[in-house]
Formats: sequence, C-alpha cells, structure tokens
Amino acid sequence: MSRLPHDIRVSVSVRYLAEQSSAAQKQHVFAYDICIRNHGSLGARLLSRYWHIVSACEHTQEVRGEGVVGEQPYLPVDGEFRYSSGVILPSPLGRMQGSYHFVDEHGQGFEADIAAFTLAAPGALH
Repeated sequence: MSRLPHDIRVSVSVRYLAEQSSAAQKQHVFAYDICIRNHGSLGARLLSRYWHIVSACEHTQEVRGEGVVGEQPYLPVDGEFRYSSGVILPSPLGRMQGSYHFVDEHGQGFEADIAAFTLAAPGALH
C-alpha cells in the first residue's frame, strides 16, 4: 500500500495546572503535550503554527507564529517531534484547534490540521 506524500498526524494530551490557576483572578492554566508524527512518504519541516482558542465565556484568541517552542523541526518519514506548551483561559473550560504549516523536501507547502480538543479543569464538565 502506498503512502500519501503529506500525512502528518497530531495527538494531544492536556493537563490542568491547579497550582498555577486562580478562579478568583479568572486565570485557568492548562499544559498540553503534542506529538507530531510524519506518516507520509516525504520528509517535511514545520514552519509555522496557528491556534484558535475559545473559552467557555466565548473569549477567543488566535495565535500565529513561526515554528513551535522556538524550533522549526524537520520530520523525516516515520519521524516524530514532541513538545509541551501551555495556555491561560479566563474560564475553567475551553477548546483549542489549529494547524501547522509544513514544507516538504521538494519545497511544496501544505497544512496539517490539529483537531479540536477540550481544556477542562476538574469538575468543569458534568
């Protein structure tokens, strides 16, 4: 079975950082761990990121920037890159989704979508 040239898959795990959060100050801190894996037939470099972040109180943030955590990692075929980052929301519940922009080893750009995931403090979901 042949591979698609561009097949980047992203998995996410989220943690609520209670010790850094303050409901009184409307600061709810979440850490997220990302694993980006190249299942495609071409190596690719992650050039930029885009995040759309929405809190339960409908506060919206859009984040765009070069690379991730100060890097523009190259993912060879079957390679992966892992990193951790965080976000602060004004409410204990929200969601994030976005995309990474890559360029493959032939210079062709493409997007890898990051499916929406939930940010929830313990007890925020019933």
